[in-house]
Amino acid sequence: MPDENRRDFLRTVSRAASSSALAMSAASYSRVMGANEAVQLGVIGAGDRGTHDMGLFQKTGVRVNAVCDVFGEKIAAAQQKAPGAQGFADYRKLLDLKPLDAVLIATPDHWHTAIAIAALDSGRDVYVEKPLTRTIDEGPAIVKAARENNRVCQVGMQQRSAKHYLQAKEKYFDTGRLGGITLARTWWYGNSWHLRKAPPSLLTKPQDLDWAAFLGPVKWRDYDPQQYFNWRAYLDFGGGQVTDLFTHWIDVVHMFMGRDVPSAATAIGGVYHYNDGRTAPDTINVLLEYAGPQKFTATFEATLVPGIKGEAIEMCGSQGRLWIDRSHYEYWPVGAKEPAEVVKAEVIEGTNDSLTMDHVTNFLECMRSRRRPNGDVLIGHRSAQASHLGNLSYEQRRRIDFDTQREEILPL
Repeated sequence: MPDENRRDFLRTVSRAASSSALAMSAASYSRVMGANEAVQLGVIGAGDRGTHDMGLFQKTGVRVNAVCDVFGEKIAAAQQKAPGAQGFADYRKLLDLKPLDAVLIATPDHWHTAIAIAALDSGRDVYVEKPLTRTIDEGPAIVKAARENNRVCQVGMQQRSAKHYLQAKEKYFDTGRLGGITLARTWWYGNSWHLRKAPPSLLTKPQDLDWAAFLGPVKWRDYDPQQYFNWRAYLDFGGGQVTDLFTHWIDVVHMFMGRDVPSAATAIGGVYHYNDGRTAPDTINVLLEYAGPQKFTATFEATLVPGIKGEAIEMCGSQGRLWIDRSHYEYWPVGAKEPAEVVKAEVIEGTNDSLTMDHVTNFLECMRSRRRPNGDVLIGHRSAQASHLGNLSYEQRRRIDFDTQREEILPL
């Protein structure tokens, strides 16, 4: 997107700030760190992903001052990994804490917007897991909060910082080596996170699990262990496989192509196999169209049915194709029976997640330089937006046409 259009977008976005967020903004906190001073981190959402990310931050020398979760058991477990960290059940109490330089948000998706805006308004830099938003309308408000408060906001789309993805972009897309791209194929089969079953310990609500706080902005329903433990399978809390998985892949497509606003979306799918109460489809196909001088389409195919696993992206051009996943990439010139080049991902010693480690490092570097991070909030909004368009097509059972300049859904 041209810089002038990006500036126009940022001037026109608006957000509905809550009274509590406005109160925090008035008493915002910021601290000037010394060159070698440790970053003070607060973790909001201390589940599996939150504590995983927290551990990567700790490997860089970051000090975890506080952890927050709606489940007391999760707080206690995180404190075991971060000795001395204070525990909070309410994220607003954590944001009152000083000193605190940055906040890691790894809650379910339906809480991302409220917490991210509050954290940004409080003067903290933010690392928020993807997708940035649960609905398409939430993104501009977070972008505005980051820009108004001059905060670094990194969205957890770690391919943006992974060296072999960046190398592939430079070698094949910046040089035009693949020719004109007409199709970006993406797929993700058998992701186990969408099939999790609540353990026996959660079948009855634990006393230290605040179910009302977990629901937050979502309409009330009685405690359901599956909706708590496997919230990704329910559209009230997230966007299913489309926002959880496709957001990663469409973000890579955006990075490679330099285009991040689709002009149309169609999708079809449903609950075809796991009739267990889930509302997110277990099988879905999404098709996005990108208008412009070089039109192209991007597809996403996902299913949870047993016996099929794997995920990757294939970029198809007039001069060749690139196949890439988190472990390696392959370049196939037109007509070749074997890949001409195969490059494996770099492995960082001492971690089992080099991609996210690179992304965390980029965030921390940008905290000190005040530059925009690789997965900047606007980038995160655009990739979530593309996924949301796919889900809206699925839910409304129609083609969604999108105004790429105003970034608005066109009426029927």
